[in-house]
Amino acid sequence: MITNIDHLGIAVSNLDESVEYYEKALGLHCHGREEVASQKVKTAFFEAGDVHIELLEPTSEDSPIAKFLKKNGEGIHHIAFAVDDIDGQLKKAAGAGVRLIHEVPFEGAADKLVAFLHPKSTHGVLTEFCMPKN
Repeated sequence: MITNIDHLGIAVSNLDESVEYYEKALGLHCHGREEVASQKVKTAFFEAGDVHIELLEPTSEDSPIAKFLKKNGEGIHHIAFAVDDIDGQLKKAAGAGVRLIHEVPFEGAADKLVAFLHPKSTHGVLTEFCMPKN
């Protein structure tokens, strides 16, 4: 079951410049950075109340974020929902006819298992399910 919105993923061209904006202009505090080699991105996390903001900068021209930036420019990339059973949530989505990008969850940022639903099946919104690995 979906428990809450975990984070909003935002594609950026330059992580350092974007972190500076979020800290100086918005007054938010970056509480962690991480590289996710499997997705070819560097990330930075902020908290805005109960919702996290995840900034994503590509580390390779063939990363999904690099492709997104070329097509759309900087901006909101995905919404991530926290779930208590990622496999069950994927089965539920697939059973409802949703196209899965990942049928099997994989290790993402912040020590979580993640999987994505294709935006062509979700009314244009790239959707992520995530849950702690433990």
